[in-house]
Amino acid sequence: MRRRWWAAATAAVMLAVAAPTASAVGGSAAATSFLNHSALFGPVEDPGWYEANIPFLEVPDQQIQSVYYYRWQTYKEHLVYTGPEYGWLSNEFLQPVSYGAPYGGVVAAAGHQITEGRWLRDQQYTKDDIDYWLNGPGQFPKPRTDAVNPDTGDWAHEYSFWAASAVWQQYLAAGDAGFTTGEQQALIRQYNGWANHFDSSLGLYWQVPVWDATEFSPSSYESSDPYHGGAGFRPTINAYQYGDAMAIAQIASLTGDTATASDFVGRASSLQTAMQSHLWDPSRQFFYDMPRDNNPSHALLDTREEMGFVPWMFDMPAAGDSPAFAQLKDPNGFAAVYGPTTTERRSQWFMHEAAQCCRWDGPSWPYETSQTLTGVANLLDDYPAQNVLSAADYVSMLHTYAATQYRNGQPYVAEAHDPDQGNWIYDSTNHSEDYNHSTFNDNVISGLIGLRGQAGSTLTVKPLAPSTWDYFALENTPYHGHNVTVLWDRTGSRYGQGAGLHVYVDGHLAASSPVLGAVTVPVGPAVTQSHGPVDLAANGQRFTYGPQPFASYTSPYDNPWNAIDGIVYRTGIPENSRWTSYNSPNASDYYGVDFQRKITVSDVRLYFYDDGGGVRTPTSYDLQYDTGNGWATVPGQSRAGDEITFPALNTNRLRVVAPNRGGGTGWGLQEFEVWGQPVFHIQNVNSGLLMGVSGMSTSDGASVVQFHDNGTADHLWRLVPAGGGQYKIQNINSGLLLGVSGMSTSDSAQIVQFHDNGTADHLWSLIDTGGGQFQIRNANSGLLLGVAGMSTSDSASVVQFHDNGTADHLWRLEPAS
Repeated sequence: MRRRWWAAATAAVMLAVAAPTASAVGGSAAATSFLNHSALFGPVEDPGWYEANIPFLEVPDQQIQSVYYYRWQTYKEHLVYTGPEYGWLSNEFLQPVSYGAPYGGVVAAAGHQITEGRWLRDQQYTKDDIDYWLNGPGQFPKPRTDAVNPDTGDWAHEYSFWAASAVWQQYLAAGDAGFTTGEQQALIRQYNGWANHFDSSLGLYWQVPVWDATEFSPSSYESSDPYHGGAGFRPTINAYQYGDAMAIAQIASLTGDTATASDFVGRASSLQTAMQSHLWDPSRQFFYDMPRDNNPSHALLDTREEMGFVPWMFDMPAAGDSPAFAQLKDPNGFAAVYGPTTTERRSQWFMHEAAQCCRWDGPSWPYETSQTLTGVANLLDDYPAQNVLSAADYVSMLHTYAATQYRNGQPYVAEAHDPDQGNWIYDSTNHSEDYNHSTFNDNVISGLIGLRGQAGSTLTVKPLAPSTWDYFALENTPYHGHNVTVLWDRTGSRYGQGAGLHVYVDGHLAASSPVLGAVTVPVGPAVTQSHGPVDLAANGQRFTYGPQPFASYTSPYDNPWNAIDGIVYRTGIPENSRWTSYNSPNASDYYGVDFQRKITVSDVRLYFYDDGGGVRTPTSYDLQYDTGNGWATVPGQSRAGDEITFPALNTNRLRVVAPNRGGGTGWGLQEFEVWGQPVFHIQNVNSGLLMGVSGMSTSDGASVVQFHDNGTADHLWRLVPAGGGQYKIQNINSGLLLGVSGMSTSDSAQIVQFHDNGTADHLWSLIDTGGGQFQIRNANSGLLLGVAGMSTSDSASVVQFHDNGTADHLWRLEPAS
């Protein structure tokens, strides 16, 4: 088994400073090199990914530092590549659960996952995650049952979700206004999706605790059903809706949409007034749950719950409400060695039946701890008149949060921790390991180091770290497409750049201060990223029309599908997402992927599995392709770590052949990835024919037709994201876009290709109907792509038509890179 990275992290701390030089990171702008990155994160698996993506941290608090790097590792291993259609998803669990959406998504912690991921250099991870929920499988209908929420109809509303606020925070870090404004209509739809939870007489939203991601809680205990009961007007859902309304208003303002901005500012203001009136108790100075049922007097719950701090995540409370935070330090409130507790200690429900999962009546849940820390950071930054908490309190809480994330002396996060003892109490095998249910690194970056993102071309750095620290550094943080480095060197001896606070942008000093305090620096216009390549081998849903795995031998403990499921775990995680040749009788074995069609490939990534016992990394391997006449070694290979690149070739199958070590010891793969450009064949389900252009024309107005696959370039299409889940569909042969003749909105109008003149008929949305099939809807007309007369013949016209349920309105997107 490979040595875990944190085993070397502490020993490497004093070696972590390197001579400053200018460099480039991940192919981006110039960067600094003050820190020794490999010494900081140690022998982590796939080190190139971390070097290319994460900001590097050095602080005197070793628990904060070690947990910081550990949490990037847990974030990475929860990334699931769903396939070329939807890309990346950040999952809560390492394995799909029965109550999850397609591909395993659970929306409960999506706000956390988007906020944490906004600090990665490659923002495709976070953009795909956002689109998964707002425009992809998150919008699929779900059953209205007790198992997955009987009160909502799609997966993005199974649990509470601060969607627009998370998207806005992603924008403040990434600066991609085009992507963010493109999500506006989807965010409004998501916001309005909670309308059936709104009580107009009170002006408040209600939610059931379990669908607020807080199963057994004081609110539900005081109902007849401790698990599914306890519906109430809760600080959480109302704060989320307030924050989302304000975020939608800010997003609308980016494009000058004053009507929408005004509408949502008004909604936010009304909600703020109603929450202050109904859920704030001025005598007890806290936000409380108000039970919805059998409560004619609108009485508040007797118990303070940690969720009462959530409104500060969105700067919702009044300035006079700040005394609520005194409860964090009150020994009868939420204070704990491994706190905060989720319920105040003075409550009759404190730690009620807490030995059984999943209780939110006292155990320390990172989900709520990270929300509370975000609220504390906002309190310190945005409520300057308050005197309840100090920056030192924030640092102390962050240290406690880091110290909580340990098991057996090593960084570790699960579901919930005992508030008073050093053990995780909800930590089940093959379920809770490395639980991706909270933020931590965002609390470090935006709170401790103080990178407070802005909508313009500046950045405010306002550290909460103490000036008594001799040093701290956050190096090459991606911000609006630039690299930002923050150094604090109390004496000037640590980094050799002089005493004080220094901020660098793209490798150049932008500001200095002799004292630790807020500084604002110009960063210049945002630099946005284009859509990158796609993994052509991923088929986690095991679609019969997609890539298929094959192997000469498979251990009975494993499955060949596991190596193209889009999941790469770090070594040591018990969940099985691998193929192996363990106990094979063969001298060597092969594992391969059949794409079921010719594709162009030039980039393969092999993530070998090694458990240190019966499965070992092969001593050598041969990457081969199907020539049509047999197997041959891929020519011109260049190998760097997990990645193998080579001159582009066309094939329908790839495989890797490697020797076994004998005695039953085999080799294995966590994942076999094949990366290429996002180019597709668009195949009609009814006819089996491909969409192309009549006569391979490259002219404006040429008709779009269906035709058998004869290998011509006019059958190739690129999907260009246009925001809000819409795409421009570009023909590879002509470079022109799919549109409707004359911008018609009529049934049977001819589909044509045309240059990009900005008209709405060039915008299309993909509606997943299951089984890998899609409807393709025109944004201008609202009609669907189909084939004239449901023809199954070559050269039949592709037209638009209303949805009458016929099979010619169904299409498959088949990677054809």
